[in-house]
Amino acid sequence: MKMDKIFLTVILAAMLSGCGAVKERYHKFMAGDEEVSVKPLVELENSIKIKKIWSTRVGDGTDGYYLKLSPVAGEGVIFAAERDGVVEALEIETGKQHWKTKTKKPISGGPGFGEGLVLVGTRDGEVLALSAEDGEVLWTTQVSSEVLAAPKADLGVVVVRTVDGKAFGLDASSGQRLWVYERAVPLLTLRGTSAPQLADGLAIIGFDGGILTALDMTNGSLVWENRIALPTGRSTLDRMVDIDGEPVIMDGAIYVATFQGRIAVVQLETGKIAWVRDLSSYAGLGVDEDHVYLTDEESAVWALERYSGNSVWKNEQLSSRALTAPVSVGEYIVVGDYEGYLHWLDREDGSLVGRTRLDKSKIITTPFVIGNTLYAYSSKGTLSAFTVQ
Repeated sequence: MKMDKIFLTVILAAMLSGCGAVKERYHKFMAGDEEVSVKPLVELENSIKIKKIWSTRVGDGTDGYYLKLSPVAGEGVIFAAERDGVVEALEIETGKQHWKTKTKKPISGGPGFGEGLVLVGTRDGEVLALSAEDGEVLWTTQVSSEVLAAPKADLGVVVVRTVDGKAFGLDASSGQRLWVYERAVPLLTLRGTSAPQLADGLAIIGFDGGILTALDMTNGSLVWENRIALPTGRSTLDRMVDIDGEPVIMDGAIYVATFQGRIAVVQLETGKIAWVRDLSSYAGLGVDEDHVYLTDEESAVWALERYSGNSVWKNEQLSSRALTAPVSVGEYIVVGDYEGYLHWLDREDGSLVGRTRLDKSKIITTPFVIGNTLYAYSSKGTLSAFTVQ
């Protein structure tokens, strides 16, 4: 049995038994099973100088639960959240705390940012909007089920994705429900949902079953939809083709990956596919001016030509290490792994050129970049900023 299938089977079994926030035991599945082949780290002498600018803690992070509480930047600060309800604003340059709010809510999704709001979702199906300026809770709205992805806001509308296959549009000033869109949820799905992406008045949302949709943000009506991948195989597990990694929008195109399916580029305006490739990913992808970077289900890192999907390089030295989606910073590509390491790859050929450790806990949220600085967040709540000298 492959590593990912062991992990998914346990997660799915727990979900079907009614478990809300699934306690993940990554090391058991990644390294403790005789059937699992975990590639040890290769000896590496850094050929680049990686400098840690600052590091801080945000509570207890996700406290061992499989929650992708990815920090987000806005208005000169970084907003971060932890599962016990703490939301913080930190200065980008120093990591010093700007404000801190204890919501006393079981946060499971977020934070998102937009319209001057910091947005989080909870295990109990609530959406909270905090003032980005001082952290005051401005409103709380109940939706239909748990929120595992960051809510987003634009044009006076907050868009929220819930685990029961629904998307909600809420008034950004009051939290009042404006619209709801719903799709059926397959019997088995991955633990997670894709966060909505907002552009040109559209909410781009990936659903379980491999379907990408564009909704009108003002009323929730369907503008277009496209099935990125078709379920195949005999078993329910084999037929999962969820979109869990966040789609990326760049230059009028949407880049999206599915688990056990395909990677595709879709036109934002029409929903038509520009190119497609058979590749499986639940971590997601990154895009720069030349390439699409992808972490596949075996934790191999790929670089593809942005306009054709043709392969440029593939690095398999980190296989079975539960890598995050890749992110591009300067001349390098960076991924995080389940032991807290950040791996730096040369953007041109994919060779490993550097490694540093955030802490000893897993990294499941994709690092993000502001300027030439990389920011990474661990499951234990360590948030650090790095640059290459």
